[in-house]
Amino acid sequence: MKIAVTGSTGLVGSALLSLLASAKHEVVPLRRPSDWDPEHRQANPQSFNRADAIVHLAGESIAAGRWTAAKKQRIRDSRIDGTKLIAETITRMERPPQVLVSASAVGYYGHRGNETLAEDSPAGTDFLANVCREWEAATDAATRKGIRVVHVRIGLVLSRSGGALKKMLPPFRLGLGGRIGSGNQYWSWISIDDLCAGIIHCIQASTLHGPVNMVSPSPVTNTEFTKTLGRVLRRPTAFPVPALVARVALGEMADALLASARVEPAKLMGSRFVFKHRELEPALRDVLLT
Repeated sequence: MKIAVTGSTGLVGSALLSLLASAKHEVVPLRRPSDWDPEHRQANPQSFNRADAIVHLAGESIAAGRWTAAKKQRIRDSRIDGTKLIAETITRMERPPQVLVSASAVGYYGHRGNETLAEDSPAGTDFLANVCREWEAATDAATRKGIRVVHVRIGLVLSRSGGALKKMLPPFRLGLGGRIGSGNQYWSWISIDDLCAGIIHCIQASTLHGPVNMVSPSPVTNTEFTKTLGRVLRRPTAFPVPALVARVALGEMADALLASARVEPAKLMGSRFVFKHRELEPALRDVLLT
């Protein structure tokens, strides 16, 4: 297949490109501003020409810097405006792609305690939940055109190359790690290998459309996560971070770490996707020690 990818230099995009290339797909990284320019709402249709699928991953990092008003606006605009540009561009093509796989996040559900969340669970009401809801709605033009659209709601990605896990490693390796807040909040995670394989599965599985939770079948509490990470690194985890301290240090971004989302990958399991990593400890050992 010929597959065009935005966000191809990011953590997920670079890993996905490598996996696609190893499977002998033709990969077209969409570069800014030559191929598409969301800030000026311009795109070059030739860059998308004859693509069988488009994977749209680009968006402002939520983990880099405090959430000032300007930062929150960039988080929102980079996702919604960029996605709308991609969706509207492909609807004008003489030969549009068969499928658009567009990133979203489990932040869609907001803070939900112990509630088990599937793809048909309602959205939350906080900042990230509202962003995710608008982000997914930004593909409406493609859906109306008859293009199959999949919203991959991505959980905490396990990779030593970047993301939240990489930021956690320095204090944990020094033996200074511990739970965040009460530790009772659920973290829904997925290994980078399963995430990339899951995106390819969404491209190829013609029955999948709409939201698809990209998480392992085994969400864990923050306490379980930190204890498991400490065990894998052979370090104690006796330094908890109180919620107040997290909020002082990180501002509003701390709410993303303190929120609880117990998400299940109902559609992936229903479509017979085979996880490489179903349980956290083997996943962390594979990601960090091999």
